[in-house]
Amino acid sequence: MAERLRLGVNIDHVATLRNAREGGHPDPLRAADAVARAGGDSLTAHLREDRRHIRDADITALARKGRLPLNLEMAATPEMRAIALDALPHAVCLVPEKRQELTTEGGLDTVSGKSDLVPFVAALEAANIAVALFIDPDFSQVDAAKAIGASAVELHTGRYCDARATARENEFGRLVAAARHAAAIGLECHAGHGLCFDTVGPVAAIPEVVELNIGHFLIGEAVFIGLEASLLKMRAVMDAARDAGSFEMPQSGSI
Repeated sequence: MAERLRLGVNIDHVATLRNAREGGHPDPLRAADAVARAGGDSLTAHLREDRRHIRDADITALARKGRLPLNLEMAATPEMRAIALDALPHAVCLVPEKRQELTTEGGLDTVSGKSDLVPFVAALEAANIAVALFIDPDFSQVDAAKAIGASAVELHTGRYCDARATARENEFGRLVAAARHAAAIGLECHAGHGLCFDTVGPVAAIPEVVELNIGHFLIGEAVFIGLEASLLKMRAVMDAARDAGSFEMPQSGSI
């Protein structure tokens, strides 16, 4: 059997629903318990500058009371560094962030941002927080992440998920090549963004990828089949692809 692929579950949009009514329901901490029951390996939460979904109190609760390790997604700003050093999550994933975007639109530019990222990452790693950089599947970005001192990279799978036919095959090829390169130079390789039941299989079958982080689709699917059922189905699709070592490339668009 292939090495088990870790599943990190992004619970941001549980908080989005809660914030729509400015109450306490649904509670992200309750969602965290459901993730643990359904076999998730970690929680991911993105604390944005504008606090549009996850809020500071959520990070504190998830870091201190959650049953699973917390992966804090955040921009590389002094404010977020201070929050991370106070909360001490298991891991941090640095992502680009624009106030006007609906969701993260691309990878962090580690090449042009190297000089600023080196001390930022060093401060987090010194506090025993593992740092991943969310990047596009490009060799130059992988190499820069290594030079910056990150523990891992998370490959942006959004373009693969959104592409069609030959373009999707090309994007998948970029993911495979970048994952192999990351592993070869000593970086742990994660992947995520836009993955669903139809698109996760090929990515799960890449042996160098050790962790997938999936959120929006799972929370959306939970509306129809329940959160634990959504997670269990994703876990089953991932595991089947991982054990087989391959998966038929989906040709239609992602859900």
